[in-house]
Amino acid sequence: MFNFGRNKKSESSVNSDMLSKQRRYDSLVRALHGDIYRYAYWLCGDKHIAEDITQETFLRAWRSLESLKDNKAAKAWLITILRRENARRFERKQFDYSDIEQETLEDSFSVSTEDNAEQHLIRRQIAKLEVEYREPLILQVVGGFSGEEIADILSLNRNTVMTRLFRARNQLKDLLDEPQVRGQSNG
Repeated sequence: MFNFGRNKKSESSVNSDMLSKQRRYDSLVRALHGDIYRYAYWLCGDKHIAEDITQETFLRAWRSLESLKDNKAAKAWLITILRRENARRFERKQFDYSDIEQETLEDSFSVSTEDNAEQHLIRRQIAKLEVEYREPLILQVVGGFSGEEIADILSLNRNTVMTRLFRARNQLKDLLDEPQVRGQSNG
């Protein structure tokens, strides 16, 4: 006769595997949530969108957690997922364009503290960089990635990344040295 009853040993193994996956995922979220959120915020510049992208990133990470073989590569793996999720956001969204310049909108809110003013100024200047320079710079400064890691994340040659980082820093320095920018930062 056939035994249609549950196999206690396989049920126990499944529960153990699920518990192990949950623990691994929880430790991943605890360790990297702040870094992933900061990077998402730098990409989109909006707190709510950054929260959504971060949440979607971790949801996708849960679904494919078994594909992460090396825990040391977790941060780069999550950044890659986040970049793809951010790109999906643009594929889905229909933009309403207006005559108002984005910079005008950004300038319309007041900044309360000197630190916030400085961060806002630097953020605006970084946003002026072309994406090919801005993205590696943000990965390095916000994400803390090395040139080699950035090359892997962006699927570029390491020398290309290092050149872009060099140019990005020089362009940012030039933007920050402009007389009207210096005047804003000094009050």
